[in-house]
Amino acid sequence: ALRKGSDLEKAFATAALVYNNYADPESKLSKAETKSLLQSQFWHFIQGQENKPKYQEIISSLDEESESKINFEDFMILLVSLTLMSDLLQEIKNVKNTK
Repeated sequence: ALRKGSDLEKAFATAALVYNNYADPESKLSKAETKSLLQSQFWHFIQGQENKPKYQEIISSLDEESESKINFEDFMILLVSLTLMSDLLQEIKNVKNTK
């Protein structure tokens, strides 16, 4: 449906598709599933973040209350939060600034 969509539209559609592939029939992810998804699908953004207090806070929240589930909105907020603190984001900004 988004073959003619913009790069940004395709990026968000891809995030939604990945989420839906991991989500349960109620369209939610357990915190353990969320952590697994991030480690397998978002590795380049979280790589090197292990010692940052904010990253540790986010990941530890996924280890707590493992019975609770995450909906798509919370998942997207989590992705944005991890992206904003990522070293990869700074590298992307540096590439743009050198053009």
